Amino acid sequence: MSQQEQSDREEGRPDLPIERGFPIERVNEIAEKESRAKQYYRPIYTMHKWWARRPGCLFRAISLYSLLDENTNADDVKVYEPGENQQLGNNGLDKDDLVEAIGDVDMDDPESLWNFYPKDVRIKDKKILDPFMGGGTSLVEASRFGVDSVGVDLNPVAWFVTKKQLDAGQTDVEDLEEAFDQVKEDVADEIKQYYKTPCPNGDHEADVMYNFWVKELDCVSCGHTVPLFKDYRVAAGRYENDAKYNVLCPDCGAVTLVDNWQDESECTECHHEFIPKNGHVSRGGYYNCPECGQKESIVDAIAEQGKPNTRMYAIEYYCETCEEQGLGKSEYKGYKQAESEDKRLFEQAKRDWNTRTDLHEYVPAGKIPEGAKTAASSVDGSDVFQHGIEKWTDMFNERQLLSLSTLLKSIDDINDENAREYLLLTFTETLNYNCNMVVYNAGKNLLANIFKSNAFDPPTKPVENNVWGTVSGTGTFSNMRDMVLKAVEYANSPTERYISEGETHKTPKFAQPIGENAEIYQDDMRNITAENEFDAVITDPPYYDNIIYSELSDYFFVWQKILLEDEYAGFDRDQTPRAESIVTNPYFDKTAEDFEHEMGEALNVINQALKEDGTLAFTYHHSDEESWGELLASLCENNFEVTATYPINSDLNKFIAGESVAFDIVIVARPTESRQPISWDSLRRRIVRTARETRETLEESRELASGDIGVIEMGKCFQEYSKHHGEVHRAGEVMSAKEVVDEIYGIIQDNDRGEQDIYRDLLEEPNPTYNDLNKHLKRSDASEEQMKDMRLFRMEGGDFVLTHWDDEKRQAYVQSKVEEGNGDLTTLDKAHFLRYRFEQGKSTSEYLEEWDMDELRELCEGLAEATGDGTYLKMIGVDTSLAEFSDN
Repeated sequence: MSQQEQSDREEGRPDLPIERGFPIERVNEIAEKESRAKQYYRPIYTMHKWWARRPGCLFRAISLYSLLDENTNADDVKVYEPGENQQLGNNGLDKDDLVEAIGDVDMDDPESLWNFYPKDVRIKDKKILDPFMGGGTSLVEASRFGVDSVGVDLNPVAWFVTKKQLDAGQTDVEDLEEAFDQVKEDVADEIKQYYKTPCPNGDHEADVMYNFWVKELDCVSCGHTVPLFKDYRVAAGRYENDAKYNVLCPDCGAVTLVDNWQDESECTECHHEFIPKNGHVSRGGYYNCPECGQKESIVDAIAEQGKPNTRMYAIEYYCETCEEQGLGKSEYKGYKQAESEDKRLFEQAKRDWNTRTDLHEYVPAGKIPEGAKTAASSVDGSDVFQHGIEKWTDMFNERQLLSLSTLLKSIDDINDENAREYLLLTFTETLNYNCNMVVYNAGKNLLANIFKSNAFDPPTKPVENNVWGTVSGTGTFSNMRDMVLKAVEYANSPTERYISEGETHKTPKFAQPIGENAEIYQDDMRNITAENEFDAVITDPPYYDNIIYSELSDYFFVWQKILLEDEYAGFDRDQTPRAESIVTNPYFDKTAEDFEHEMGEALNVINQALKEDGTLAFTYHHSDEESWGELLASLCENNFEVTATYPINSDLNKFIAGESVAFDIVIVARPTESRQPISWDSLRRRIVRTARETRETLEESRELASGDIGVIEMGKCFQEYSKHHGEVHRAGEVMSAKEVVDEIYGIIQDNDRGEQDIYRDLLEEPNPTYNDLNKHLKRSDASEEQMKDMRLFRMEGGDFVLTHWDDEKRQAYVQSKVEEGNGDLTTLDKAHFLRYRFEQGKSTSEYLEEWDMDELRELCEGLAEATGDGTYLKMIGVDTSLAEFSDN
């Protein structure tokens, strides 16, 4: 394709709302609430864990602002009122209003289209791709607009989770409830019998919510058994005891209430005095013997002694009998010491597990693969092997293995394939809270899930959940059952929450279900062969080593594989793919350079898959300055032009100042092939002008934080640069993307435009006028009076005259400055002075030796480009034709 053809294509491609403006204020205020309460906003995403999910409201907004364009007409869309499911019109909004709203979006006010965010909008003849679908958020949200969507992910767990999210809109809730009830009838009582405890309030049993365990090691010096308590907290007090704390007495083992767990306390049972905050585990992974004072590394002791023993020491219980009898909350739900009966029951479960060999095929049999997340590395300090955890079953105690295998075997007996898969999904989500890697947040009285830190972090005080569950508690199979049913019900008829006048509102149900017209594939996205097929690619790609999905998702994969191995491709292997994953992984010698190369390959595939006027819109996570340059270079080198960037709760001010801060952005890019050569001097002025105009416009019209404005500024600056990537010339060198980004940082910080800049802007005007001067002065730090004093312009009658190097008064001004040796001689003054001497045949060498040549050359390249006069290069001895860095 010729440059002219490419230029015609880009000029003719439809303008998108997302390129002109994006309502980040509205999106972020919903996203903040949604991220804390997904189960109310979008329960579809609570069915199963996936890492780093972006808020659904963000991808809904991206879809709305990307799939409509200036060519959209009333025949291309339908708009329904949720609940009534009638096309709009009676309330003053219809699809003609939608079409009008598309054209009204701009940077000053992007919210005209936002009025349709809570409406049931359908868009015809559009097709999107997400090549890194992960948890499937982009596909779920796009499907609600009725568009065709295709998703790809290398990870089979991501594929399965997304599959069930998309299936949900076409799943009958009653059929699913029937399958859950069948499993309940089959095994609920069998599992729950192992989670009983003597009620402290009478001669009856209570339900166990959580069993509290502690690991123990022997002192390497005296042999004394040391429980690995960092402190003796069990949980904060509740109800009438909410000002107190439940702690474990280290002498008699009772759970006792104290006023302050950090102060001297007395056990109410044995009157032992102790300070609960003083345990035997110290910072850095050491334990201290209370008998002889020996300090030893925990991992070193495990290497010598083997896997630590564990001891049950406390229980959180719930008693239905006591509640029915009218006892107070703190009596029918509370904490107690683990008794001999509790330990006997565990031993019974242990014996049952060892004799129930028919269940052993329903637990993963393999070893844990070594990797950056399982063995200590630069990515993660955790090392499960150093804690005696070598097989997947080592992450569970025998009662958990017995309960989980009993449950999975029952699920395998469900005949309805779709229902069986939802039960499996419910089961593996339950694994989040049912293993020996789970801890209790004592301050919040809550169970934390295994991936609270996106790592495998073996605790010294694991907490055992009730696998089936009782009335109280979290993370149980019955809890997850309710979440899945709610998600499927939502998928059949989604709702939307939005904020109006400071109040959150919930729409009635939409008629468009989730998941229609969607296809997903488990594959390496680099195998995508589509060409010129998709209107948009909307995705959340991987980011260096931020999350190593393959290693973390193995935890779910090895259990899902038990039922899916013969059903779906990808589950017939021992672990999720490693080598093909586009991620930095030091354990497999996958470097940052490998990541950048592979992301480049991915972007090339995306470019081919997009239609010629297609759009790439993606979220990206940044944590260091170099990321911007690398990302910009990768996009540009794969023939993309950045057209906009928007922040998601970012703080660019800290970022530019050099402080460590991570933030997310939305990047919008379009395919391009032509790159126009330009001098850095000219591009810098355009960038400065663009940045200032952007900031002033946003400050005048939007309520945005300075950091948010900075991100949008960056996007506008990137847009200017990406038109010229690989063709930006500065003092004889081609600038790299990173060099330009470094300069852009300084520009956004300083954002100054002086008299020289205004003069060169005016040189580029075909017939500059006084109005043009004022237009440029308004968004600058330059002074009209100063420009007049510098003889850069003059008024002749009513006519504006922009002077040049050979203007008599301008030259007189410049020569007097040089002769007087004034320190305020500008680079422009020097260039005009040298030009005069060059034209007069006078020597310029003494001045060239004295003055900064790089600075002078940059300016002369800009002057040559602005005027089309290559003499500015010749006069400083540069043997370069103007055509090499300018398309003039």
